[in-house]
Parts: sequence; structure tokens; C-alpha cells
Amino acid sequence: MIKTITLALAPADAASDQAIIKNIASVSGAGLSRISGYIIQKRSIDARSRQAKIILQLQVFIDEKVIAVPTFEPQLKNVAGANPVVIVGAGPAGLFAALRLIALGVKPIIIERGKDVKSRRRDLAVLNKEGIVNPESNYCFGEGGAGTYSDGKLYTRSTKRGNVLRILQLFHYFGAEADILYDAHPHIGTNKLPQIITAIREQIIACGGEVLFDTKVTDILLDGAAIKGITTANGLTIHCKSVILATGHSARDIFELLHKKKIAVECKPFALGVRIEHPQELIDHAQYHCSVRDPLLPPASYSLVAQENGRGVFSFCMCPGGIIAPAATAPGELVVNGWSPSKRNNPFANSGTVVAVDEKDFAAYGFTGPLAAMNYQQMVEQRSFEAGGGKLVAPAQRMADFVNGVASSSLPVCSYIPGVRSLDLSEVLPAEVGRALKKGVVDFGKKMKGYFTNEAILVGTESRTSSPVRIPRDKETLQHIQIKGLYPCAEGAGYAGGIVSAAIDGERCAEMAAGIF
Repeated sequence: MIKTITLALAPADAASDQAIIKNIASVSGAGLSRISGYIIQKRSIDARSRQAKIILQLQVFIDEKVIAVPTFEPQLKNVAGANPVVIVGAGPAGLFAALRLIALGVKPIIIERGKDVKSRRRDLAVLNKEGIVNPESNYCFGEGGAGTYSDGKLYTRSTKRGNVLRILQLFHYFGAEADILYDAHPHIGTNKLPQIITAIREQIIACGGEVLFDTKVTDILLDGAAIKGITTANGLTIHCKSVILATGHSARDIFELLHKKKIAVECKPFALGVRIEHPQELIDHAQYHCSVRDPLLPPASYSLVAQENGRGVFSFCMCPGGIIAPAATAPGELVVNGWSPSKRNNPFANSGTVVAVDEKDFAAYGFTGPLAAMNYQQMVEQRSFEAGGGKLVAPAQRMADFVNGVASSSLPVCSYIPGVRSLDLSEVLPAEVGRALKKGVVDFGKKMKGYFTNEAILVGTESRTSSPVRIPRDKETLQHIQIKGLYPCAEGAGYAGGIVSAAIDGERCAEMAAGIF
């Protein structure tokens, strides 16, 4: 007999094979000797009561031989001599588009403005220690895109857009731990993602695909209203019939290029605010209702939402046991993001806490047209840089001080390596964002005990939550509404956010691009 059983166990029992089998026997009514084994199908945490429980959904084998889960093997072909599709960007969308093209017998040529993972790491060290931004190699640009150094969260609600399980299986195949296949909120960790990204690139090349680093696309070549190819800053021209544009949300030069060539782009609302960092112990205490977190429980996270005068205020990209990192892509601008290692064992928890902004906000500062949101975003980032005083030092404020409009006389220890400077963030944030954010954090404190505290630090600014433009495409073919063979893809095009949803969109665009031949 094979049954599906759900157990709610104390963390210690959930970590013990013997305890799990004992509970299976009790729930199923079968004797211990009849339980042949089990497979975890899903694992989650229920922390609503005073005692947090691990929820396990199990496939249980009673008087049956355990049937092992088949090993996943991607079906990849040798495409060295096949027709090419150019992919601009080596983030999750670009890499998974390439894998999908190879499975379909089409040769991917990935054009990446930044460096490979190993070389990119050196530029990040300079960014953190010296505050010097390499515009082509940073937390956003380079092999793996922003996803490589932004935590590796794999949770998505985009289950109707494509095969989420296949994306997770591919990550596991290339080196991620097996628990991403069944955890309710799977996570890889910034420390492990580089090796996985490298393995994907090596597979693409082994199958006959190409990956070109330090190669920046400077023009999209057209034959009337159809793609003819691309040119790059180092003088390369590649002729092709299809281009998958997977540049991510920070490739402002690409947005400007499209606008200049009169290829339609649209202004898109986004969200802007700050990174908020608490001691991880405080979040654990609030979420697990304990003085000390059980070491068998992961560091606690949260997700908070409020409506303030018609504006959405919400936490974003929450990083338990993480750090705040500088994510600027140009000198003279300041952007912060967050990430966690696989063990999430840093002493701080941080989250983007942002406010929705739209066309009327952009127009209030004189920004109109398709690039209005991008220009507004850039204005705030430049303000933040100037307020910090240079070298990516970030303006910061204690939470209660921010609400009360008082510059903090001192700041708590913060994970942000370039350093923080005490300042009233209301002088940096647009007035409409600051007002909503003040009310939002107070409301969050009512929803989550201990959240509203002067032990928390707000670090400005979190402004790359999503793309400030949308590149319009046909819903069925995924091609640009004007240009045949141009496939605007994933986060940079305004259609998907996060690693898994971007990877899914990359696969979908690859399938459409492959259909041309």
C-alpha cells in the first residue's frame, strides 16, 4: 500500500528518521514493521502556535518496496552546427533559455556584458571595500545576473506560467541540494550559486553553445521590422533571426537604445523604499514565540503588507541571516539589496521595504514618457549617493527616529560593508514614499510584535525591485509587438521577477524562438 500522509512534528522529531517512522505508524494504524519507508514530498513550517511545527507531506510505503524517485537527466543535444539564437544576458532567464534551446536542437549564443563568476567576485570586493563601481561588473551585471548574488530564493507563485519542478530539478542537477525539490520556500544561498552557475555555463559550452563575456550589446540590427542581428562594443557583429532580450532590470542603456530606435517601450510602475535590518534574534522571537530559537528551525522570515492612502507598502526579498549589499550599476548612484548564505547564519535579518509609485509620481518631478520611471529611479539613487557622502556610504536611520522625523544620534551595528551615515531619510526619499513608509512600518509593528523598534535600521535606498519599463510583446508568440524575432524576456522586460519565474520565462521565449526554424 502506498499512502500520502501529512505529519505535524516538533523540529527534533522532524529531523529524526526513527521519529518520523514512529509517527507514520501511529497515523496510518500500521505496525512499525510494516513501514518500508517514505519519501518527503513537501516540507514547510507552521509557526502560528506557541510551538513551531514542521509540516511534512510524505509518500509512505506500507508492505511495499520503496520506489525511488527517478533521477532527473536533462535531454540535451549537440547544437554546434545548428541555427543560432542570440541571448542578451546571462542571468537566470538567459541561462535557462539557453538550456531549453539546446534541448530543442538550437544553438544559443549568450552575450554577457559582465564577467564570469570568478572574475566578477574581484569587482564585488572592490565595490564593497573601496566603493568603486565597475559599470559592467557588479551585483547586477555578470554571469548569473543579479540572481547569483541575491540570495538564491526559489519560491514563486508563477506556477501557471511553466514547469516550476523542471527548473528546480535543473538546479539540483547542476549542484543544488535536494531539499529545494520539496521545501515550501526553497533557497540555495549566495555562497553556493556561483558553482551552480558555472556548471550550467560549462554544460552549455559542452553542447556546442557559446558564452561571450565582457561583450556589451550596443545595437540591434533590423531588416525592416525583423531582427537581422546585433553588434557589440568590441566590434563583433552576429547575424541571426532571433534575439532573446534577457538583460535584467538594470540595463538602462538597452532601454535607451530601444527608445532611440523607436522600438516600443512603456513606462512601468514599480516600488521604491529602503532596506530594513533587525537583529535576527528579534525576528526569531517574534515569529517563533520563543526566547531562543530551536537550532533545528531555520532563522525566521516575514512577509508584511499594508495599504497607506491607496499605496501599497510591502516587505520584499526578505533575507534571514543575511547582509545588505551595494547594488549600484553606475558611479554616483547608490542602491542597496540583500542576500543570505545557504546557512543563513549571519546575526541580522534584512528586507526591502518599499512603496508603490506610478506615473503621477514621476510626472510630479517632471519625468514623462516611456523612460519616466527609470529617470525617477535614477534621481532617487543619485540623491542617496550624495546624502551618503560618497564611496557608497549609505544614508541610514533608526526606525522610530525615521517615523518621528529625527536624525539618529547613533546607529546600530549594520551588515552593510561600505558603511552608513546618520541622516533623516525623509531628505532622501521622495515625499510620497517617505509618508507611506512611515505609516507602513508602524502598521507592520502592529501585525508583528517587536518589529517596530529603534533597534532596527533603515538603509537607503532599495530601488531595483523590478524593471522601470515594460517592453511590450504579443501574449501568444512572446515576440515584440513591432519586431519579428525580438523576444523581450523576464524581469528586464517587465514580465517576471525572481529566479524561478525568470527562468520559466526564459524557457518560454526559447520555445517560441526555436519555432522560427
